[in-house]
Amino acid sequence: MSNSFGELCLVVGDFHIPDRSTTIPEKFKRMLVPNKMQHVLCTGNLTTRGSGVYEELRNLAPNVHCVAGDMDDAVMATKGDDTAASQQPSVSFPETKVVKIGQFRIGLVHGHQSIPWGNQDALAGYRRKLGADILISGHTHRNEVTPYDGHYHINPGSITGAYSPCPSSNGADSGLVPSFILLAIQGPKVVCYVYELRNDNVEVSKTEFSKNELESTV
Repeated sequence: MSNSFGELCLVVGDFHIPDRSTTIPEKFKRMLVPNKMQHVLCTGNLTTRGSGVYEELRNLAPNVHCVAGDMDDAVMATKGDDTAASQQPSVSFPETKVVKIGQFRIGLVHGHQSIPWGNQDALAGYRRKLGADILISGHTHRNEVTPYDGHYHINPGSITGAYSPCPSSNGADSGLVPSFILLAIQGPKVVCYVYELRNDNVEVSKTEFSKNELESTV
């Protein structure tokens, strides 16, 4: 994609390979082309050493930012700034991370620490703690782009559609679909694309917001 999109960020997580899923859906793989994105923001649960998931993410973008999920193997991560240039010995992913992209502070956390899971009030507490404009979390395996208290909470869902014990907001425990999110960030503006694989078809929805809009609602 051209620079007119600004900085492109792949938001992804909850792979659970190989314990709950075997691979990323082929239609998604064909869409995730190396060197088209500047950042990968991963909510964790890749899950097991040797699965190759982290290496795949490092091949997609020069900046890979990943936090630890509740089921991640600690030796999967690499030491340092989680970029493709890092070649240091393996250590644990951090529990949280804050990344500045465009004019936004983006907080990253897996989400199992937030009780009740997926609760917007609980997530807002983490967002305030991190001083973030946008909070990205996972764990529920259900994608969400939620305006909340003058900020945005984003959940990419599970890119593999892996099983989750977390109930949805309406109490259902079925209907999980593979999903990921692309953020196009240009200065104070964000375009958020949600990709879902439903009935073997990729469906895309779009949300747009700006830093000024967020600040005006606080």
